[in-house]
Amino acid sequence: MFNQKTKSDISSDAPVQPSGATIIAAGTTLKGDINSSGDIRIDGTLQGNIQSTAKVVIGANGIVDGDISGQQADIMGKINGTIRVKELLQLKGGSTITGNIHAAKLQIETNANFNGQCHMTSGAAPGKLPASGNTINEPKSEKSVVVDTTFSLK
Repeated sequence: MFNQKTKSDISSDAPVQPSGATIIAAGTTLKGDINSSGDIRIDGTLQGNIQSTAKVVIGANGIVDGDISGQQADIMGKINGTIRVKELLQLKGGSTITGNIHAAKLQIETNANFNGQCHMTSGAAPGKLPASGNTINEPKSEKSVVVDTTFSLK
């Protein structure tokens, strides 16, 4: 009546495809580092680092005490650590960032709070900024912009 599959019919060697974003829900506390090739959303608390090759989203109730590295990032919660993003970093209204940021593009909304240094780079791999100040594959004539300031938009 029912078609039963044996263990040999189920292949455990098949590659696992990401089915969606990894979510750490509100009310959840996680201690440790996260490495992912897919999108990540933190609405709870993370005490550790995030390394992703995709988008990182920190929700309004999200708290990260550690470094963040990714392709893109939207921050609405609280971060205490360094943020490194290859493309666009968005600091949404109500976010609080204490630490340095490295990004190719930066958007800061009203009511965002940022305390640290801002390094504007183009196309650098997250976590891999050369000591010369020039990014990888960037002509030596172009310069990175470094801003040391405190923003509090209201």
